[in-house]
Amino acid sequence: MTDLQMPSVDALEQELARERYRKSFGRVLRSTIFYLLVVAAIAVLIAVLVLPMLQIVGTSMSDTLNDGEIVVAVHRKLATGDIIAFYYNNTILIKRVIASEGQWVDIDEEGTVYVNGVALREPYVTEKALGECNIELPYQVPDAKYFVMGDHRLTSIDSRNTAVGCVSEDMVVGEIFLRIWPIKAFGLIR
Repeated sequence: MTDLQMPSVDALEQELARERYRKSFGRVLRSTIFYLLVVAAIAVLIAVLVLPMLQIVGTSMSDTLNDGEIVVAVHRKLATGDIIAFYYNNTILIKRVIASEGQWVDIDEEGTVYVNGVALREPYVTEKALGECNIELPYQVPDAKYFVMGDHRLTSIDSRNTAVGCVSEDMVVGEIFLRIWPIKAFGLIR
């Protein structure tokens, strides 16, 4: 004959506490994973739709923006002097707004830019140049478009060339306003 021993009340309470802990741990783990996925999805939507992040490739905007830097764009009304990102042939280009619809742009042989007959003050340009210009100057910016140029005028292909032309509002990704990489250069862009 075998003796069956009944577990003590303390042993039963400990086993019950372990089982409750296991169930609550599983609930907490599932809810934590769910909330992390929701936060990640919201962050991705914000990064893509509201504040897109872009990496600079090339030298057309140097010395303002350099190859390899990472910047953030925001959607807002554009003005002359703003740096914008826009779609061009399945790529994104970054240039500076020089003039908007109806304004007249002229560029002399030394590379000085005039908008409506007034020379632009361009402290961001280190070396003026006429560059790759194949449009007839003076040039009037068409309706609902922006005339854009890179800050490195000698190498930039921009609105001075019919290959790119003027940029329409629906092509604009946003205004570049913040440099986030490299960390030592973190800050607002102008």
